[in-house]
Amino acid sequence: MPNTYTKIYVQTVFAVKYRDAQLHPDWRKKLFGVIGNTVNQKGCQIIAINGVSDHIHCFFILKPDVSISKIVQLIKGKSSKWINDKGFTSSKFSWQSGYGAFTYGQSQVNDVVKYIQNQELHHKKKSFREEYLKFLEKFDVEFDDTYTFKDVI
Repeated sequence: MPNTYTKIYVQTVFAVKYRDAQLHPDWRKKLFGVIGNTVNQKGCQIIAINGVSDHIHCFFILKPDVSISKIVQLIKGKSSKWINDKGFTSSKFSWQSGYGAFTYGQSQVNDVVKYIQNQELHHKKKSFREEYLKFLEKFDVEFDDTYTFKDVI
């Protein structure tokens, strides 16, 4: 698209189905590589990826002709196929349906990257559900609590 100039920073957050702690540290970094390659191959630009055993944060620059729903669909599809092909989990791996997507300005990029890089430390203090609800509140997203991610009991 000639003469189209954008820089749209997007952070997506998505969880393992049933919030099972299936993303093992032994192969999690390789998973981040698969996700990063998926984003870049679609023409977007990965900035940061990190997560813990039950969810992932992915921060990237969105290309103007790619929808957020399409890139998340590709990320989830390719990464779950990779996990299943490698046999990393004892049962079929799936991501939970849905995701969060939040946009940022240029001045916020460094803070978002630091936040994503410190996920392990952050989740020693706060559950995924608490974190997710805080995102929804911070970005003034209307939501039905029936469809938010629940803490594992």
